[in-house]
Amino acid sequence: MRSARTISAVDSHTEGMPTRVVTGGVAPIPGATMAERRRHAAAHLDGLRRFLMDEPRGHAAMSGAILQPPTRPDADWGVLYIEVSGFLPMCGHGTVGVATVLVETGMVEVTEPETVVRLDTPAGLVEARVAVRDGAAENVTLRNVASFAVEQDTVVTVPGLGDVRYDMAYGGNFYAITELDRLGLPFDRARKDDILRAGLDIMAAINEQNRPVHPEDPGIGGCKHVQFLAPGSGARHSRHAMAIHPGWFDRSPCGTGTSARMAQLHARGELPLHTDFVNESFIGTRFVGRLVGTTTAGGLAAVVPEFTGRAWITGMASYLLDPSDPFPEGFVL
Repeated sequence: MRSARTISAVDSHTEGMPTRVVTGGVAPIPGATMAERRRHAAAHLDGLRRFLMDEPRGHAAMSGAILQPPTRPDADWGVLYIEVSGFLPMCGHGTVGVATVLVETGMVEVTEPETVVRLDTPAGLVEARVAVRDGAAENVTLRNVASFAVEQDTVVTVPGLGDVRYDMAYGGNFYAITELDRLGLPFDRARKDDILRAGLDIMAAINEQNRPVHPEDPGIGGCKHVQFLAPGSGARHSRHAMAIHPGWFDRSPCGTGTSARMAQLHARGELPLHTDFVNESFIGTRFVGRLVGTTTAGGLAAVVPEFTGRAWITGMASYLLDPSDPFPEGFVL
């Protein structure tokens, strides 16, 4: 057996959404911070991302995380988040997967009933509290980066849809949040192609007409997520279909999307601090979130979100590249 590249990984899923956690085969990426490493990787290592995320090793809704040495002394590991759309600043479901893998493989010191894992991410320091029993990770509570509402009741003109009203919020990524029934579409997986098409059209229109940019890091910008709220969604229990660029749905309830949704609800005066909020995915899986404090981000009022979810390890593998493989960086159909 020959291989020009060998990458070791532990695969998992968080409430239905995969995370391929890369544990070996990638050297330390240049950069004094994880944000700098993300920029370097996007410029020079996109072939590695495609090798792991695209077919034939991945699929159209693949997601992953590359473990790195941390760049700050208060973190256990550094993480670069990858998916089919590129390198993300932060990924909530992916962090739940990473924390679960680190505990169950013994890559961090494990204590029961709780192990605290601190992760250095491009969006900032993230703390994961892992509930552990008999060596197994039962769930992960993640304290996310500062999240905030950007705009409320903003209107964007979308070809084929007309004027679409939405809120924009940030929870580690930017999210346009809108009610699905305003588009005349049902919350029905049988109509997923229509919902996804609408989401991609809304993203494109927002990025052309009103592209969001993080007030503290101009390298974090653009809208790649549309959170379509189901009828009856509120500040205690919300259901959604999360459309993501370049054309797939989040299977999990979406951790950064849950954080953004809570920030939006708090800005509207609907979700107070220290109140449980259930966020439900398109396939019915759930995160339970809560806001544990207030802060600021670039002069904007912000909140400190937490959410709890579960992940399960699904496999361990070495991903190989035969020198004669005609698709050395994978492909997209």
